[in-house]
Amino acid sequence: MLEQFRQIRKMGDIKGMLSMIPGLGNQLKNIDIDERQFSQIEAIILSMTPQEREKPNIMNFSRKRRIAAGCGLKVEDINRLIKQYESMRRLMKQMMGKGKKGKRGMPNFPMMPQMGGRRFF
Repeated sequence: MLEQFRQIRKMGDIKGMLSMIPGLGNQLKNIDIDERQFSQIEAIILSMTPQEREKPNIMNFSRKRRIAAGCGLKVEDINRLIKQYESMRRLMKQMMGKGKKGKRGMPNFPMMPQMGGRRFF
């Protein structure tokens, strides 16, 4: 996930990239995307140990507090990132045909490898 965020940031303005997606261009005119959130996510991930990146379920409150102190954010921000990751992981798993509704199929994007796998970040 960290590497994917870095690749996205290298491409340039996020809002500009999203506006190129068919159907999203008109919907994003009034939306303001904060680029600082990518820096915060990167700081959170870099504050984690490799073991925590591999297995996010081992993170208890004291680990989250240490990560928050390391990146200069609050524990709530760590919890929010973990919840976002889990919901994104479930969505990708469902889109890749591993969900209960059967195989829907989705093209294999090189930037999104193994979202349903074990690696967290």
